[in-house]
Amino acid sequence: MEQFALDAIERVTTRPPEVYDSIVVEPLTPLLGAEVFDLDLSKELTPAETDDVRRAFLTHHVLVFRDQDLSDEDHKRFAGLFGELHPVTPPPPDSDPYILEVSANKNSRVVAGNGWHADGTADALPSLGSMLYVTRTPEIGSGGDTLFANMHLAYEMLSPPMRTFLDGLTAIHDGLLAWRGHTPPPGLVIPKTEHPVVVRHPDTGRQLLYVNGAYTSHIPQLSRGESEAILKTLYDYIATTPLLHCRVRWTPNTLVLWDNRCVQHHATWDYYPHTRYARRVAINSPTPPSATTPPHTL
Repeated sequence: MEQFALDAIERVTTRPPEVYDSIVVEPLTPLLGAEVFDLDLSKELTPAETDDVRRAFLTHHVLVFRDQDLSDEDHKRFAGLFGELHPVTPPPPDSDPYILEVSANKNSRVVAGNGWHADGTADALPSLGSMLYVTRTPEIGSGGDTLFANMHLAYEMLSPPMRTFLDGLTAIHDGLLAWRGHTPPPGLVIPKTEHPVVVRHPDTGRQLLYVNGAYTSHIPQLSRGESEAILKTLYDYIATTPLLHCRVRWTPNTLVLWDNRCVQHHATWDYYPHTRYARRVAINSPTPPSATTPPHTL
């Protein structure tokens, strides 16, 4: 492995040890994700618990909470600790406008999230994060794992010339790409937004790579062929670099919170014809992705 990539990994793995007063946090990998213990999300969190979860969120980007018995109101209350709730688009008929049902069974021909992406990046204000609560896992006892990829590290492990090349470029994120092979509902407004290719996390100031195969159409500063080549290189790099990844193996009644601003995820569909059922609540972001956003405290 090249020295610049090793240096990037060392910067993350040599950070000071974490100290939490009210929860136990066990990393999934040295570079991404953690399981959180000693917390009942069906109850209102204390100020100390809230502070610890927020700090763990910024440190690990993906948090796993197992054995949670949650109502829809519990789910939304926990999400509300991080910001306003993000409504489902298009709104679900005759159901809660903030809860997206995510399910697949033997009749499914496609599943949500089966490919590397970040949620809704075609929006001017993509969501801050998502909370997926899986209540039913495949009957065979395994399958349907979700993979996550660290976009901070994806940027930091690039060579210095590549980072310099990408800095200052922008990319078009087109919501119509997510409807490939399907017809959007009549009257649905499809967003299309230009974001920087490299942005800074609004809470930490740390840079990250901000393009994904589900929504990014092209880099307007490059020719079409150059744009396709660069984006394909970045997508392949994200998908085939295990050091960027962590894997969450679902068990019934597990909730996972991830930072949509700095991770991509991939819902593996390896359980057909079995059933998996979940509910997702997303959280609004107060600021758009920016290359110059100064850090502030969550």
